[in-house]
Amino acid sequence: MFKEVFNMPLKRLLSRSKDRDFEEIEGEEYLEVNVMDSGAGVSAGKLGIRIENLEEFADAERILRQVREGSIIFLKIKGLKDKDMGELKRAVDKLKRTVVANNGDIIGVEQNWLILTPEFVAVHR
Repeated sequence: MFKEVFNMPLKRLLSRSKDRDFEEIEGEEYLEVNVMDSGAGVSAGKLGIRIENLEEFADAERILRQVREGSIIFLKIKGLKDKDMGELKRAVDKLKRTVVANNGDIIGVEQNWLILTPEFVAVHR
């Protein structure tokens, strides 16, 4: 009974939105664009989002390689921040210079996280 009560309003909502969508786009032509040209282990048309840790300066190169391959990186910097603040500044500076040079974007989120994006992704501030 619960299933039937839940499904009825959902079916009505979906059928109304489907009819309305077809009316709005009738006669329009759309071109499907593949966002990911690199075969970085991601299905065509999907963005790769990875969560990584920055534990030492050497990790910066591995992270930059992933950004170049088209992944969005959520980077936790707390490990290096607690260990060596000078090394953290060097690593973040290297990440920033390389990402910006490749037309990507980098943004700090809270105190312990960075988001790095490839050139086809923009972070709206």
